[in-house]
Amino acid sequence: MEKITRPVSGYLAFALSILTFLGGIYAIIQTSRGESGWIIATIILFLLFIFISKGIMIVNPNHSRVLTFFGKYVGTVKQNGLLWVNPLFRSQNISLRAHNLNGQTLKVNDKMGNPIEIAAVIVWQVSDTYKAAFEVEGFQQYVNVQSEAAVRHLATNCPYERMNDENAEISLRDGGEKVNELLEQELNDRLFAAGITVREARISHLAYAPEIAGAMLQRQQATAIVAARSKIVEGAVGMVEMALEQLSRKQIVSLDEERKAAMVSNLMVVLCAEKAATPVLNTGSLYQ
Repeated sequence: MEKITRPVSGYLAFALSILTFLGGIYAIIQTSRGESGWIIATIILFLLFIFISKGIMIVNPNHSRVLTFFGKYVGTVKQNGLLWVNPLFRSQNISLRAHNLNGQTLKVNDKMGNPIEIAAVIVWQVSDTYKAAFEVEGFQQYVNVQSEAAVRHLATNCPYERMNDENAEISLRDGGEKVNELLEQELNDRLFAAGITVREARISHLAYAPEIAGAMLQRQQATAIVAARSKIVEGAVGMVEMALEQLSRKQIVSLDEERKAAMVSNLMVVLCAEKAATPVLNTGSLYQ
């Protein structure tokens, strides 16, 4: 568990270290003049200088120092400025700033077994310095490895798109913020042991692998064409129905079932054709 400690100001210690250093220099000069009584004073002053100066440390904004005393955790210093601690303490500098991790592009199989390429951008920062320093071996490497594992796990549990799995609640391509939330939640669960908090996680790259990209593009195009054709046919049927109804209601022309079927066929061809229809003039009777 992280424990915050507040050391004393280091300005007084800095001034004392300068004074003891200058006093040591003066004692050396006096010793060189043959005054043997200054030898002990020289040793004491320089020992004091080393003792005091070793305890001086500088903590920059959004940084911290984890202190240990002969292997025992003493506390974490988050106070900024010039400070002084016990010279026997050992300190480890840990940044509290937000870090950007631009993950490499991974080639994995989605839920349906299709090879895809996926990458993520993650913003993380240290929230518990004790866990970051002592619970894992190298918390930055731990973040890199676990982030890659989380992205792979997300990709293997979701299909690339709903076209591959119509019953899927969420897909990587259409999931949007929901996919990012799932990734962020899994990263927080994985990195909690290292005292890391993920502030944001987003998919930065998503595509089919090159070996199937062409085939999947053709499949998407075919699906789009079928959907468009279905819409055209649906509209054409409605227009034909409306035309027959109005002709019958206004008694413009009376058609038997055979001619009605021929008219429906001609109208459907005209309405559903990709190109404009070429008109043909009938100079004979309706039945010739």
